[in-house]
Amino acid sequence: MFDKKKDDTSNDEKGLSDVFRPAKGTAKVVIGNGVSITGEIKKADEVQIDGEADVTMKTDNLVIGNTGNCKGNIETHNADIWGTFDGDLKASGTLTIQEEGVATGTIEYQKMQIKLGGKLSGDIKMSDKIQPIKKEKKQSDDNNVSLQSAIKNE
Repeated sequence: MFDKKKDDTSNDEKGLSDVFRPAKGTAKVVIGNGVSITGEIKKADEVQIDGEADVTMKTDNLVIGNTGNCKGNIETHNADIWGTFDGDLKASGTLTIQEEGVATGTIEYQKMQIKLGGKLSGDIKMSDKIQPIKKEKKQSDDNNVSLQSAIKNE
């Protein structure tokens, strides 16, 4: 009478996901405290750096934790800096520098939030539209370029 019927379906099957786990199919990279990495990170949706990283990457969300120390060229939608960043950073969404966060270098952002105690220095630029770090192939100055040939060049 008071016994609940046991439900064998998992939270994922019900459409509920665990708050602490990324949704299935997301590409998340975590560089833990004490880990050091050098290189390029490709096709990551979310990157969290708690160790040391000297990287080139393009991601949707970047979090540099308290113990994180990141250098390199980074393109991201949102960046949340709790630790240290030095290099080229382009944030097409929101750049947040937390209380103990330090960001130096060439930094371009669309929206920014700096918490009390956060530090920002270098070549800082607010931009309505962020251009990629890698320079795109320039088209010729010829005004008679057809739309079809312009599409082929991309």
